[in-house]
Amino acid sequence: MPLTPEEPQIHESVPGPRSSAGSTRNPQTPRPVPAPGPRPAPPRPAPPGGGPAARTRPSPGRPGVPRPPAPAAAPPPPVPGAGAGARVQLVPATDSTAVETADETVDRLLDSGRAPGDILVLTTAEQHPWALHELSFGEDAYWKQLDEGGDVFYAHATAERAARRAVVVLAVNGGTDEQAAAALPAAMARAAEELHVCGDPQRLRALAGEVPAPA
Repeated sequence: MPLTPEEPQIHESVPGPRSSAGSTRNPQTPRPVPAPGPRPAPPRPAPPGGGPAARTRPSPGRPGVPRPPAPAAAPPPPVPGAGAGARVQLVPATDSTAVETADETVDRLLDSGRAPGDILVLTTAEQHPWALHELSFGEDAYWKQLDEGGDVFYAHATAERAARRAVVVLAVNGGTDEQAAAALPAAMARAAEELHVCGDPQRLRALAGEVPAPA
């Protein structure tokens, strides 16, 4: 039926000619895939425990941005009953946190300028994880590190071979009262300048009254 002049014509809104059903479409050019590069090597695991190689230092601030000074921490109270000689400080901890507290004490000593070879860490119950790690290579290699004196050394409080050092950190991480009481004078005898005792304050104060002053 022919259209009258008044009737508008309706056109399809698809631009350009419609392709026939049998026509082929040009395939799209595939996007280039970058060749796989070398994958970064996984980080090396740190030795177990909180020993020297396991400890990390905080990264310095960005250049040009001054870092605010850290607030000075109040020194822990001295162990009552300690006599003249090495300065004895009590660092509160439980049996389960004594080793971790001892590691934090070592970090503070190193940050204050103490040389690693100045520090001896003793435990009253289970050996420090770093001592267990080093002992796995044999006792000769373990004690050789003590003789070399170049790093923090970890031993049991009953180890007679543990030599005297400027600073001793004693972790009371378990054991009987008799074992802890015997560990205190043993640690004092090895501390030339400072002794830091990490343990239960009430228990240590009770035991410290029976501990003789270091010679």
